[in-house]
Amino acid sequence: MGWRCGGLRWTGGAPVLVWRRVGEDRAERRESALSYGRALGFRVLGARHCVGARGHSCPLGATVPARGTGGLCPECARLDRAHSVAADTAADDPRTFRVYLAWFGPGLVKVGITAEERGAARLLEQGAVAFSWLGRGPLMSARRAEELLRTALGVPDRIPYARKRAVRSELPVRAERAAETARAHARAVALADWPTALERLECAVVDHAEVFGLAGTPAPAPVTGVVTELVDGGVVAGRLVAAAGPDLHLAMDEGGTVVLDTRLMTGWELAAVRPADVPAPAPPPPGGPAAGTSAAGPTAVGPSATVATVVTAMTVPVRDVRPGDVQEGLF
Repeated sequence: MGWRCGGLRWTGGAPVLVWRRVGEDRAERRESALSYGRALGFRVLGARHCVGARGHSCPLGATVPARGTGGLCPECARLDRAHSVAADTAADDPRTFRVYLAWFGPGLVKVGITAEERGAARLLEQGAVAFSWLGRGPLMSARRAEELLRTALGVPDRIPYARKRAVRSELPVRAERAAETARAHARAVALADWPTALERLECAVVDHAEVFGLAGTPAPAPVTGVVTELVDGGVVAGRLVAAAGPDLHLAMDEGGTVVLDTRLMTGWELAAVRPADVPAPAPPPPGGPAAGTSAAGPTAVGPSATVATVVTAMTVPVRDVRPGDVQEGLF
């Protein structure tokens, strides 16, 4: 069995792709660090398989739909949710939890909770451009504070990824991001019904724009497409210009930026792109550079992929995104 993708993780404040391979006598795990400005690409092999739950391989070896972002079969999905804080099935969790306010763009603020031991990992995983802690304490007190903000201030606990993506290329300056987060924090901690067991925390805004690759000049180009699924034999190749939450922003040689939600990569066996896998580019204009060539360097992905220099390409289904187009649903 080859290496299958386990999705994107934020390790030490940087994005890495996780890989797993299950053999007859052991399971192996590796990571591939990602760098902005470098080319990234892969070709898809075979069928998509369930990645298993809670660190265990899927006992059924089940295949799963290509368009799902969960990457789990029904049995493993039930096991995963049976011990999930997010699903309210672990009410007796003794750990200390933190309540946070996460800022994704103008007017896009949400409330959530995370185990204190995880630090800011949850905020990076969600693609929060800025955030501040609100309080810390037992799980159920954190849950009550989360519900209080939803009902008293109308702060949601979920924001669709499509809305997050739509504003990433037009973020206000850092001071404005911090000011909006601070105003939301002040309203939250001033609420009269704050849970007594939850310690209020002072506002200290943390900004992730630079970590995500969104703070450069010029700003990342607006998203022009979103990968909707991977397919056997399909190719994804582009220059990585930003990453936020599970999303990779890939610049294409012909212009535009395509977003790849790495949750769609889980369970697939991926290999390096070969020149033969990429459609032939159009002829260059007289005296111009070769069409489709990239200055980003080698294109490869995987724990031990063979590097091959190729043009940027997308031979998987991609949904076009127009300015102001925010669709709910899967994305």
